[in-house]
Parts: sequence; C-alpha cells; structure tokens
Amino acid sequence: MRIAAGLIFASTVSLLASGSVWAQTPPAKGAASPPAAAPAAQAAPAPAAAAAPASAQPAQPARAACNIPGALGVGRTVEIDTTGGPGFGFEHFKQLDFLRDKEVVLTFDDGPWPLNTPAVLKALADECTTGIFFSIGKHATYYPEIIKQVYASGHTVGTHTWSHATLTNKKLTEDQRKEEIEKGFSAVKWALGGVSPSPFFRFPALQHPPEMVTYLGDRNIAMFSCDLDSFDFKARNAQAVIDVTMKKLDKLGKGIILMHDFHKHTAEALPDLLKKLKAGGYKVVAMKAKAPVQTIAKYDEDVIKDAKLPTVSSRPVSSVVQTISE
Repeated sequence: MRIAAGLIFASTVSLLASGSVWAQTPPAKGAASPPAAAPAAQAAPAPAAAAAPASAQPAQPARAACNIPGALGVGRTVEIDTTGGPGFGFEHFKQLDFLRDKEVVLTFDDGPWPLNTPAVLKALADECTTGIFFSIGKHATYYPEIIKQVYASGHTVGTHTWSHATLTNKKLTEDQRKEEIEKGFSAVKWALGGVSPSPFFRFPALQHPPEMVTYLGDRNIAMFSCDLDSFDFKARNAQAVIDVTMKKLDKLGKGIILMHDFHKHTAEALPDLLKKLKAGGYKVVAMKAKAPVQTIAKYDEDVIKDAKLPTVSSRPVSSVVQTISE
C-alpha cells in the first residue's frame, strides 16, 4: 500500500498523498514500463444496474488440511455480510469490534509480485494459516499466475485500486476515483480467470475520501483500514518488521495487521513473525465474504481490451522471462 524506499518514489507517506500512480513504477531494472491507466469514463454506470453477476461461480478451494504439528493454524473463520459497506480496522472504523483478545487478522497489500508473494504464501502454508491479500489491479494483470495461486491456496482476495492512485488527490475527478476502484476489482477478476474476488477493499495510504466511502457503501463493498501498521515499507531488514509488529500487537492485545506481500523484508520476516505469534498465544482469524463482489460490465470490458494490447508494451520483462536454471 505504501511505497518502498528503494523504488523511484520516496518512502514517505506524504508523497503517497501526492497523487502519483504507484503501479506505473517499472518493477525491475531494465523492465518495460507498464501502460498508463486507461482514461476515466465520462460517466460511471449505475452500480446496481450494471453489475455483472458473480453468484454462479464455483466455490473457492479450501485451505489444505494441516498436518504440521505445532503450527499456528487458524483459530476461527468469520463470514462477512458486506451489505452497506461495513468498515474494519480501528485506525479509521470504530463500530465493528469483532476480534477477541489475542486474535489477529493478517493482511497483505500491493501484490501480487514475483518472489515476495510466493514466499509469503509458503510461510503461511508452513504454519497452516491464512490472510487477506489486497491486490493492485495492474499487478494482478502482470502476474495472474501468482494471484491464482493466492486464491487456490484458500486465502481471501480483495483489491487495492487499479494503479494505487491516492483517491484523496484533488486532481482526480469523481469518475476517475470510481474507475480506480472498479477497474481494480475487474482486473483481479480477469487475472483469476473470471472468478470474482471478495468485496473487500483497502484505500491506498489509508486515505478515505468521504464520497468514496459512501460509494463503496452503495456498492456493498467492505472497507479495510487496520489496527496496527507493521511499517514494513520503512523497514531496513526483516527483524525490524518483526519488532515493530510485535511491540504494537503486545500493546493492543489483538488487531488487523497491515503488511505488504510486495516487500522483500516482509517475506523474509513472516516465518519468524508467525512463530512469535504462536509463542505469544495469538490466534489468526480468517475473514471470508458471504458473497463475491459484483463487478461492473464496463470495467470488465476495459480490462479485457487492455489485456489484448501487444505484450511488449503492456507487461514487464520479469512477467515474460523467468530464469529457471543457471
């Protein structure tokens, strides 16, 4: 959700609010730049009337049975009725305090991304536990095979806009803000092979424009803030991610934890962090949506049009060429 210090953008949260589009940063040195986001629609369609049905899709694969003695596991699973757009995470939403003492929800922003997201998935599998992945739409189109792996492993898949644009940027029109939200959902749906993700959404930089909060409520999409931020995007190493997270968690006693499967240090920290959660008596709560998101046909079509562009201009090198032996 935030920008790593080693990328083109600065690592400060203040620059996140500048309106720069994070997902347009080239993912690797020498990689081709992804295309700019599509122009905003002149008028967004009425959500209820233009929604593409998603109720007929097959059930998501279940998490694999746990055969690892002493694994962290999953303490309980809760189902979320997203009618009216409920908000979760006490940093912004105070109404729904559903976690019990010593319960946590693991959330990961900004993926999918090569190496880091698969490493996060392995760490979770090694401890038989789960999380919510808030994917950037563009990243999902770059690496559909990775987001499919997330979904197939039984994790909850939400979204984090199309291009990580800060929606409080005053230069964006209301239609452009809606496009960032809707095209993000449609892109993840496309990457999942037509399977709609959960109606779970997190605003970039946790910046919540009031009119978009209302819009998501009308769309029956749940909004996620957090209870504690790992600040892994600022961390110099994996140990810093662990130390910051555990210090905050031990103070609060429970909470929705914000991390990023985009960042290397998070992937490196997660195995030991999960062990510390287990040792500290914490239990992971899985959050599942009662029904998948109802995407809007116009944005589904826009994503498909983008996907038909020549691959040389629409995909980074690391998505096309992978070293399998040396």
